[in-house]
Amino acid sequence: MSERIPIGDRTLHVVQRGSGDPLLLIQGMSGTHASWGEPFLSALDPALATISYDHRGIGRSDPAAEPFSIVDLADDALALLDALGHASAHVMGISMGGMVAQELALKAPERVRSLTLGCTYSGGEGASLAAPETIQRLSEGMMSGDRERAIRTGYEINVSPAFAADEAHWPAFLAMATATPAPIATIMLQMQAIGAHDTLARLGAITAPTLVVHGDADLMLPVANGVLIADAIPGAHLERFADVGHLFWWERPEQTAALVTAHCAGATNPA
Repeated sequence: MSERIPIGDRTLHVVQRGSGDPLLLIQGMSGTHASWGEPFLSALDPALATISYDHRGIGRSDPAAEPFSIVDLADDALALLDALGHASAHVMGISMGGMVAQELALKAPERVRSLTLGCTYSGGEGASLAAPETIQRLSEGMMSGDRERAIRTGYEINVSPAFAADEAHWPAFLAMATATPAPIATIMLQMQAIGAHDTLARLGAITAPTLVVHGDADLMLPVANGVLIADAIPGAHLERFADVGHLFWWERPEQTAALVTAHCAGATNPA
């Protein structure tokens, strides 16, 4: 079910599907509800009722002209849960969405049944963003004025070389990336929010059962970030995908869905 949900003075586009306990899916920079991909969502459908949405200014949600912070995006997520009538939910955030999920779990621990943090970043000492050459290549693609070149550049940076080398994977990614708008102005605002993000010193206060997933061929946010986060959150489990890039759920949809489903089930019915 696709709908527009009023959140304060704006409206967010939301897609709900599947059955079972609610799982709030929080996308990363430039990502939309479509960025989860049908293979991953289909694998979740039998066990979890997924809630995917477009951040402010992205996809089919209302435009955003003013700067915002990661905390502001976490407030959007909490307001969305309120609007949908969920006192609590399992939460999965990837990349920038993982930063939002960290702030959500710290701000409202009683709302988070379990936490999955994928290919994300905490800020603080030891954390690292993409290398300058990766950022330059990505920026050149975005500013080229050639939409397909920009998407192709982002694709090749965000997936592993082996995955990108198989041309059979490209059409589905291109269709996803062109299905919903991601204005460059909003992406720049998201980048500003990411630059100010720093939760490392507070991660020890997270009480939700936590799964951390990271591909060890990630160029956008190197796998050392996942190690740092898993070490900082009490009881967190780190799952590393060998030879997988930033978009691990896109490269390994069934494996990722199985991990997330088991993690949510374990949090709902602890041994």
